Amino acid sequence: MLILGGLGFIGSNLAHKLVEIGARVTIYDACLDPYGWNFANIEEISDEIEFIKGDIRDFDLLKQHVRDKDYIFHCAAQVGHVISMKDPFLDIDINCRGTMNVLEACRRCNNAVKIVYTGTRGQIGEPVYLPVDENHPDNPTDIYGVNKLAAEKYLWAYRQVYGISFVSMRLNNIYGRRAQMKHSHYAVINYFLALAMQAKTITVYGDGSQTRDFLYIDDAVDALILAAERQEANGEVFMVGSGVETKFIDMVDLVIQTVGKGSYVNIPYPPEREKIDIKRFAGSYAKFNAMLGWQPKTSLEQGIKKTLSFYETRLHQYL
Repeated sequence: MLILGGLGFIGSNLAHKLVEIGARVTIYDACLDPYGWNFANIEEISDEIEFIKGDIRDFDLLKQHVRDKDYIFHCAAQVGHVISMKDPFLDIDINCRGTMNVLEACRRCNNAVKIVYTGTRGQIGEPVYLPVDENHPDNPTDIYGVNKLAAEKYLWAYRQVYGISFVSMRLNNIYGRRAQMKHSHYAVINYFLALAMQAKTITVYGDGSQTRDFLYIDDAVDALILAAERQEANGEVFMVGSGVETKFIDMVDLVIQTVGKGSYVNIPYPPEREKIDIKRFAGSYAKFNAMLGWQPKTSLEQGIKKTLSFYETRLHQYL
């Protein structure tokens, strides 16, 4: 197994689960800031995995490490929505060129591999109906969403032309242990938990009525592994979320209530956020459930409690 971006949030949790079930795991990570790479994420399994410091934009190095792998979990990405607007060429370089490097490396060196791609709800844009399913039109509102969508299309093209297997998992807002806690570019629940744990003030844009579909990390990891294992998932695109539409302000209230301290303040949207922010979102996992039997197991309340428990003794490693 090769996990691209394996020192990050999703990749490291995936590594832990794969090691637990007996897989031989190689982590490949560029260690770029501010994307959450952290050696604390693998401290319990560091002797059981191989680590390669490498960038998916380094084609020659990448070619060396896709060989002889049965599965590649492609979690390496530029993941900040606002960052993608401020530096679109960086986003293109990592999310498009980087993914093309992965595909070309596989075409030349390991055509039999299966790629599990971590897509995003951001590929959808502002929904025209809820819950969002795989038939929903794709009209992303930021460069990040556009490039993640383009990368998914590259995967499709390489399947059609070269026979490379892939499955694309359009993940909703993931939160949980081993996510960065320093900023709000992504994993916003984790960032809010860090603020509350330090008795700081959480900033809520607008009145907090915007909605999201929050998915706990364990459920996301189970979905990724299931999609890798099952042949009928090959060539498919799946929406992967909790299926529950949650108001942002209700999530904030739950964070503060669970931690037992902290506060929040409402402020107007910054201009760079308002134009790209999605006002409502909830995904349907009906297709994934029907084809592979997956469904989430963790409620938002349970997930926030589990996440808090992890950081109560390890917050210093993530600030």
